[in-house]
Amino acid sequence: MLVYKTEEEIELIRASAKVLAQAHGEVASMIREGVSTRELDSRAEEFIRDHGGQPSFKGYNGFPFSLCISPNSVVVHGFPSDYTLKDGDIISVDGGVLLNGYHSDSAYTYSVGEVSSEVLALLESTKKSLYLGIEQAVAGNRLGDVGYAIQSFVEKRGYGVVRELVGHGVGQDLHESPQVPNYGKRGAGLKLQTGLVIAIEPMVNLGTKNVVQEADGWTIRTKDRKPSAHFEHTVVVRKEKAEILTSFEYIEKALQ
Repeated sequence: MLVYKTEEEIELIRASAKVLAQAHGEVASMIREGVSTRELDSRAEEFIRDHGGQPSFKGYNGFPFSLCISPNSVVVHGFPSDYTLKDGDIISVDGGVLLNGYHSDSAYTYSVGEVSSEVLALLESTKKSLYLGIEQAVAGNRLGDVGYAIQSFVEKRGYGVVRELVGHGVGQDLHESPQVPNYGKRGAGLKLQTGLVIAIEPMVNLGTKNVVQEADGWTIRTKDRKPSAHFEHTVVVRKEKAEILTSFEYIEKALQ
């Protein structure tokens, strides 16, 4: 069932999204060699709770952490651990906040130290594809237009677009209808209407699109063990231009 949001509900999601954006900024300020992914998770949880929210992911279907932290060939759903960031790593940090009964969801992939130009190009292209997808999230377009914009851009550059994992609706539940694939055909799929809030989240691999699931039942890794990038915003469909509710503003300030 699709749940279109009122302006009042959108404001509640926006408030949740601001806390999430600020929590991402806290994490961004810690990204450096020698920091453990568990430390990043602890800081995010502390910040979210200090600002009246709850980490959306913690306890979700039994997930034991506040963030999904996915280094290098891990696509998504990586467990924070004692793993320490190393020169040349990339690391996807995906988080959500529940505040005043509404969720928000966003992700960003960082480079650590000196990363190869090939991998930096993957990050840049994946981030660009997110915004190309968002440009299509306007009333009257279809979900296939969003997926096509992402898929066509990254596949022209030789990358693989993950099929098994997709974006989703966001609201009182973390994952609502509809599913939002990062691939598709123009003019196909659900017709978008004003007030639909969705998370658009390209997951793009340097090599094959194929992925495998680790024995923990959560961690998704590229089949060829090549790096994967992941960027995500929560957005609301509008008549002429999608509105982005989450923000990378605090991340970008921390990375300056």
